Amino acid sequence: MAGSGPSKKAEPRLARREELALLPIIEQRAGERLQGHPADAVFAASPTPIAAFEQGMLQQSLWVTESDAGDVVGYLLAGVLEDDFHVQQMDVLPEHGGKGHGRALLRYALRQAVERGHRRAVLTTLKDAPWNAGFYASEGFRVWPREAWSAGMRRVMAEEASAGFPMALRVAMLREL
Repeated sequence: MAGSGPSKKAEPRLARREELALLPIIEQRAGERLQGHPADAVFAASPTPIAAFEQGMLQQSLWVTESDAGDVVGYLLAGVLEDDFHVQQMDVLPEHGGKGHGRALLRYALRQAVERGHRRAVLTTLKDAPWNAGFYASEGFRVWPREAWSAGMRRVMAEEASAGFPMALRVAMLREL
């Protein structure tokens, strides 16, 4: 049923080693939604390194979601930024967008963050793409003002700026857990 969200079979789970090669493909396909956006070229030129996926898997901070057919259609990669749970990257295949996979991944990851003792979740995203900042705001994240950033977030934003991201369109977000 359209809009009813993923089925029980699509419950997020930890990624398996044999699935790591799928994740850059999902990232690249999800990035196609940014075609024509000022950040498109930077995202295309800065894919997540496979080593980051491997590290996420080893740290049990890389989750995937499946279609009803059992195919991996999305992932969320997280880490720790100082004491904060850091949502580093989340992507869902475009043809599976709007079906609740991203929301299920985020909610599952945030439950894991709480179980691990984190008090806050943080991320950076595009403020003008509705499936970015607007989506995270609908899940309780708020814009984190620059003057309140942690040293770690200042480093993340500086790295993004040096990679060429259009920083006027980037925003840091925070959610109390």
